[in-house]
Amino acid sequence: MNFPLTLSFKKIALAPQITVTDAQGQMLFYVKQKLFKLKEAVTVFADKEQTRPLYTMGADRVIDFSPRFFFKDMQGNDLGSVKRHGARSIWKTHYDIMDGEQVVGSIKEENAWVKVMDGIFGEIPLIGILSGYVFNPVYLVNRPDESVVVKIKKQPAFLESSFTIEEAIDINEAAELRTILSIIMMTLMERSRG
Repeated sequence: MNFPLTLSFKKIALAPQITVTDAQGQMLFYVKQKLFKLKEAVTVFADKEQTRPLYTMGADRVIDFSPRFFFKDMQGNDLGSVKRHGARSIWKTHYDIMDGEQVVGSIKEENAWVKVMDGIFGEIPLIGILSGYVFNPVYLVNRPDESVVVKIKKQPAFLESSFTIEEAIDINEAAELRTILSIIMMTLMERSRG
């Protein structure tokens, strides 16, 4: 993939839609989440018309505080998974990236106070809609040894959210794909913030 990538979505939309583009503005992935699903199931497409499915992301159980989402290609091959830490994620966003049963990385919020202040500021009538300009979280994708692999920065925005995904160190193609799919799933889960 040609970094930095841009991940964007509209904050006010019935069905959440995410677009991932590379440094030249070429679309890599398009995701449109289906509404009213008890068990989370997402398809990642290569095009906005949703004619070329690439990957599926599905939850391991119906409605849960700490779900695990499995990634598969269209032939059913396992590509890894991401698991949300429920209790830990209340204070500071935390997801484990897994290859089989082995944790190979994590997504963590760099500063927990940004989440707290965004939550407080967002509840103030009328002024709260500006929280997307003021509080912009940064997420770090780390290896188990805590070395940073990818940095995800939210860009100030009003009705649309945009994240810049920068690769800190080179990783192999399979790890890169697993990381980007994990970031997409994390964004779908955390999209109501900032």
